[in-house]
Amino acid sequence: MTLKTVVVIPTYNEVENLPRIVQEILGQDVPGLGVLVVDDGSPDGTGEVADKLAETHPGVIDVLHRTTKDGLGRAYRAGMSKAIADGADLVVQMDADFSHPPTALLPMIEAARRGAGLVIGSRYTPGGSLDEAWGLHRRLLSRWANFYVKTILGVPAADVTAGFNLWSKGALESIDLERVESSGYSFQVEMKYLASRAGVRIAEVPIRFAQRVAGTSKMSIGVQLESAWMPWRLRAKHQGGVQA
Repeated sequence: MTLKTVVVIPTYNEVENLPRIVQEILGQDVPGLGVLVVDDGSPDGTGEVADKLAETHPGVIDVLHRTTKDGLGRAYRAGMSKAIADGADLVVQMDADFSHPPTALLPMIEAARRGAGLVIGSRYTPGGSLDEAWGLHRRLLSRWANFYVKTILGVPAADVTAGFNLWSKGALESIDLERVESSGYSFQVEMKYLASRAGVRIAEVPIRFAQRVAGTSKMSIGVQLESAWMPWRLRAKHQGGVQA
């Protein structure tokens, strides 16, 4: 049976990357694959480029235009909700900047077919890696952030902070997207934490996490502060971490 898989790509000023990442995604040998671009009113014309891509790929590419830039988490929540409402069996979170390799889509889908409700494109599971261009400080910071979150929340995954994730429809329904409160990058952690508490089966597929190809990072100081505080807030709210 062919599963309808929708790759949700949130964008803000990704006019250089979007056409190329869409081309690579659609070049994968994955039946039933589509793309949903969620654009937050990019002033560089990303939304218009997305509309042109949708016109040339009817029924395969869709665009959700949002007028407010209010965080990665809210953009993903809107896109994932639309994908499920439109009949998706599997929903993938993917960045537009080529840090997440489209070649990993097929093995991630195969892991979902074997019963995983959440499949993480993982930098830290055996076989995963970071781009060699990352400096030592950035590598250590990334590993520390992941260790920090895992220690506080106890989510059973090697890469809890990963942004390249595949979700089954059932997994998303079990955690209820409306419950997710984080607006920034901490959305990634909150989703995995809620999935773990809901008993969702988690699998990891190793990836090489690459450097951004074009454009600028959206990681602000405010986003970093939210990411540092959020695990403690989640732990306090749910009284002591992940249930067995």
